[in-house]
Amino acid sequence: MTQLHSLLAAMALMAAITPVTAIADPVANPIGRITGVGGVFFRSKDPKALMAWYRDVLGIKLESWGGAVMPYDAPGHPPAVIVNAFDQATDYMDPSKREFMLNFAVDDLSAFLDRLKAKGVTVLKREDSDPSGKFAWIVDPDGTKIELWEPKPR
Repeated sequence: MTQLHSLLAAMALMAAITPVTAIADPVANPIGRITGVGGVFFRSKDPKALMAWYRDVLGIKLESWGGAVMPYDAPGHPPAVIVNAFDQATDYMDPSKREFMLNFAVDDLSAFLDRLKAKGVTVLKREDSDPSGKFAWIVDPDGTKIELWEPKPR
């Protein structure tokens, strides 16, 4: 396992065991604080086509305004969203040239990958031996690397 995977595994473990209520504790965290991720926004040469791909290929439900709402309290969803900066020289996001990578939690990685393959999506790599769960990587039509993560059951 690479040092990066060890770091990701440790972060995922901490997120899984840290009570989410600690974020909302007004004594430990007074008013005027970040309470969570409110969205992920990025540029695209063809935003409508890209979001249609996310809908048609990844199965993400789009709202009438064109984006997606992904609730934190979905069954089996990890209890936190990880935010982390990587060293500029990292190759972890390759082959993407974008400065970010998306990570989506999935309930059954094998079933999800079967669906993607049936739609012609190439899976770059799959890793089932990580301590925090199973991973696979794909690239969207704009070249953004997407990490798919099936967390280990709690």
